[in-house]
Amino acid sequence: MLRTTLKVVGWFFLFVTNALAFWASTFLISYGLKSLGIVIASLIVIVDFIFFSRRAYPYRYIIPAVILLAILVVYPIYFTINIAFTNYGTGHIEVREEVVKRLITDPLYTYIPEEAHSVSYTVFVRYENLSPTDDFLIVFNVGGHHFVAGVAQPKVRRGREIVLREGVLVPVTSEHHDFQGHVLEVVPDDFFNLTDARMLKIGEEVYRRFYNPDDPFTVRNEMFFKSRIGQKYLANAEYITPDGVRLALKISSDGKWRFFPVKRLYVLSYREVEIDGERVFKSVVINTKTNRPLLEEEGAFYELTSEGKKKFVAGYIDYVGVRNFMRIFTDPSVSRPFLKIFAWNFTWAALSVLFTFIVGLSFALVLNDRTLKGRVLYRTLLIVPWAIPAFISVLVWRNGIFNESYGLLNKFLLSIFGIKLKWFSDAFLAKIACLAVNTWLGFPYMMTVSLGALQSIPDEFYEAAAMDGAGKVQRFFSITFPLLLTTVAPLLVGSFAFNFNNFVNIYLLTQGGPPMPNTTTPAGATDILISYTYKLAFEGGRGQDFGFASAVSVIIFVIVAGISFVNFKLSGSFEEVSR
Repeated sequence: MLRTTLKVVGWFFLFVTNALAFWASTFLISYGLKSLGIVIASLIVIVDFIFFSRRAYPYRYIIPAVILLAILVVYPIYFTINIAFTNYGTGHIEVREEVVKRLITDPLYTYIPEEAHSVSYTVFVRYENLSPTDDFLIVFNVGGHHFVAGVAQPKVRRGREIVLREGVLVPVTSEHHDFQGHVLEVVPDDFFNLTDARMLKIGEEVYRRFYNPDDPFTVRNEMFFKSRIGQKYLANAEYITPDGVRLALKISSDGKWRFFPVKRLYVLSYREVEIDGERVFKSVVINTKTNRPLLEEEGAFYELTSEGKKKFVAGYIDYVGVRNFMRIFTDPSVSRPFLKIFAWNFTWAALSVLFTFIVGLSFALVLNDRTLKGRVLYRTLLIVPWAIPAFISVLVWRNGIFNESYGLLNKFLLSIFGIKLKWFSDAFLAKIACLAVNTWLGFPYMMTVSLGALQSIPDEFYEAAAMDGAGKVQRFFSITFPLLLTTVAPLLVGSFAFNFNNFVNIYLLTQGGPPMPNTTTPAGATDILISYTYKLAFEGGRGQDFGFASAVSVIIFVIVAGISFVNFKLSGSFEEVSR
């Protein structure tokens, strides 16, 4: 019985997982994330095959690892490489279809015709416990005819965002007061003065006169109308009259919020264009004011002004080939800071390894002396910088020691030598501060590694060297150092790779500053490639540039992969696998 119950629960769980995966994949594909949707669909097919196939039974135990590997490792790598060949970034967030849809449907892209005049309207709201609610009716007076409308219904959505609402104006006559299947009553019963009515009643619901921009008695309700009704329901709404005229809420010249007849600024059409010497029909966006198509190039739509200049309208994600990579080498304002950052990145990683190794080895040699008293205490105290989280240590160094106004170091220099150093304003001093902090944080690791390696060297080697007359220095460079490097060399390469991408220390200490002059990207003197990539993606002064940041990330990946390959070669990992 228990076995049957577990089997039923397992099948039910598999069914629910399939349903959720199918919904997730279709949802992602419908919103433009096709690659992730395909990955999820492929994973569920693989999982089903493993569960339904007897031959694949042993692979059930690696299903969680496969899923996590695909979603958290393989897909991010693919996504980053894919984005590196696009213009994805500020102004180019959506695909072309979404941008075109927004241009032809978004109420932002409408205009008021020159001959149009505002339409008189009155808002009636329903009260609860003497407090107004956002349940409302609007009475329009269009050309002497009365129309009633309620909350406009969502027409165009983008995820949870409502791009466009549309409502229909229902004409009201004295003979037939009907609204949405209910009898519309005017209280008091004065239909011919409906715009000035004090109360409307639909079924059992009563709506009281609340706001009219020309009624001084309802001015006190203006803020509620704007915040709870105007911005929430009417800012992206259009009401359509029986004649097909669209009314939208706009700010008039007197500062009041009024309804005006509006027209679409852009419409979609198909025209014959020449592409690569061939005449083909292509969808183009037409400006209804000028009846001219928008210029489309390099993933963006542009208006051409009367002077022939291009005016940006909207951008979309487009493949640009290797342009992001070529910018690094062809654009001087990009290549100069990039090469400086690249050189500093190597210098930073190499010097960090060198300094931490020298300091750590020095302490290890002292602690390896068996005649030293209190070795355990010293070793414990020297590991403290490694035990404290780097996040805390870096902030202590930044605000407590290197602070230019009240830091301990500047206070000491001012009292002894009468000088104050600009640790974070001068590029050279900022680099010294970065190396000093990283040495403090990294030497305990090197000390521990070196101490372990030193203790593995047999004492017989030193005894034989002493009998041959070798001094301490000669024994160190002939025995200790060569044998130490045999063990420590792969760890030094790994430490180099770690410091090459040591984002936390750089960003918390200097934020990559001070800024480099004459650059079009947010580059700093102490930036390394990974912090530079972060700034490009999230902190660019001219907007976010995910495409270029991804291209830099790909370069970092290639460099780190090369370092890892060298590390594996030095450690003999490939030979172990081949066995």
